[in-house]
Amino acid sequence: MNPQLLVSIVDDDESVRESLPDLLKVFGLESETFSSADELLAKDGISRSRCLILDVAMPGMSGPELQKELNRRKIKIPIIFITAHRDETARSRLIEQGAIACLIKPFSDVAMLEALNSALQVK
Repeated sequence: MNPQLLVSIVDDDESVRESLPDLLKVFGLESETFSSADELLAKDGISRSRCLILDVAMPGMSGPELQKELNRRKIKIPIIFITAHRDETARSRLIEQGAIACLIKPFSDVAMLEALNSALQVK
């Protein structure tokens, strides 16, 4: 695995934090999981990450709120949002605000791989 391609996963759902790293491993990517945006920020997970996979709706700081906080801090990192809600307006807004993709759970392996390929090509 290439440690330069570390992907951080932030989701309050334990099943996502357990299964998504297995998928990323199949893609040859290393990952690190966090149960909240605050945990990611507290453990400085961003400085090691090349990409973030963020749940949209989480207790405390939501994925979009974390995106705004990173923009405020002038931290540029590709973000892929994942959500269980089929809200096309919110999805479009996240993309307009700079997200690489917003995937609806359950998403396909192919959709995640395409989003990761796009995210990891961003310099």
